[in-house]
Amino acid sequence: MSQSVGRHGAEFRPASRVASIGVSEILQISFRAAALKRAGADIIILGTGEPDFDTPEPVKEAAARAMHRGETKYTVLDGRPELKAAVAAKFSRENGLDYGLDEITCSAGAKQVIFNALMASLEPGDEVLLPTPCWLSYLDIVRIVGGVPVTIPCREENGFLLDPADLERAITPRTRWVFLNSPSNPTGAAYDSQSYRPVLDVLLRHPQVWILADDIYEHILYDNHTFVTPAALEPALKERTLTVNGVSKAYAMTGWRLGYGGGPAPLIRAMAVVQSQSTSCPSSITQAAAIEALGGEQGIVEERRRSFQERRDLVVSRLNAMPGIRCRKPEGAFYTFASCEGVLGKTTPDGTRLSDDRAFCSYLLEAAGVAVVPGSGFGLSPYFRISYATSLHELTEALSRIARAVAALA
Repeated sequence: MSQSVGRHGAEFRPASRVASIGVSEILQISFRAAALKRAGADIIILGTGEPDFDTPEPVKEAAARAMHRGETKYTVLDGRPELKAAVAAKFSRENGLDYGLDEITCSAGAKQVIFNALMASLEPGDEVLLPTPCWLSYLDIVRIVGGVPVTIPCREENGFLLDPADLERAITPRTRWVFLNSPSNPTGAAYDSQSYRPVLDVLLRHPQVWILADDIYEHILYDNHTFVTPAALEPALKERTLTVNGVSKAYAMTGWRLGYGGGPAPLIRAMAVVQSQSTSCPSSITQAAAIEALGGEQGIVEERRRSFQERRDLVVSRLNAMPGIRCRKPEGAFYTFASCEGVLGKTTPDGTRLSDDRAFCSYLLEAAGVAVVPGSGFGLSPYFRISYATSLHELTEALSRIARAVAALA
């Protein structure tokens, strides 16, 4: 992060905790693509992890009713009792997890839940284990609060899932947390009870390690894959697990900003202290909307899941038909994480040699007008992520453009 000089020559010096951290690569690519679009270029953006669907009408109506009732004031710090009750009912109904209201927190997005947990629990130098590729906000949040991110590569031949032996080797006396994200951003990989079991067996042997289960893509699973979460699969780990979720993905409520978590009451109390000195309560209006989302009719969630599966099948089949591209079929979320290894070393029509996945993604943006995110932005090369949370029409056009760009390589 660069320093800047004000009008009177005063130099701004960023705090060391953020000096080496920039805006995420996903946002940088989105900004660049949006700028090209504003300048008149025909750009299709497949970089953002945001459903193209609108928030369901009953959810919006619940928010409107709350406003008309005058529910526009501060609420309880980490969520109204009614919202916490809706979250507790969701955990019980869908996950087989029983939490009291003092074991539930609600924040301005799942990201804030994660930030609060780490701010409340990490001492400088404490380690957080992050299976990669992963959402890179994990690494930056760990760094901002003074922790040490420790990445554990997850290989494609293992379905991008964590190898228990690698986990065992990564644990040290300084390890405080391990993050488990299923289905995963960026790979779409998802654990089932069989693949989770050996990972959880390792964690049972290390009682100092806490588990953060990021379940935000829980409802976006395919091919009859059954969702499981660590605290339900292994009850002995529940007292050191924070189960994180939110309404952003399943209910297309990204802009509403409401995430929630369930965990041991002492952790939840410490997280409330952090939140009290940052954002205080989540939006009162959003809380009313989330109560409806969690407790209302759920049919639209399944309807949209089927739509995402149709899009996944299109993207995977079209990518695998391109020479030099290899794409594993993801179990969930709305991303593909394809290998571009087979096109590296080739030359673009203007004579540029593609040296890595960043160069390949830049080529797609400049030559094909399609914005995707390089795998190196998530900690694993040479891959690229496509978000297929957009219409079939736009995806079909984008894939045709990518195919032509790949075919033009020499």
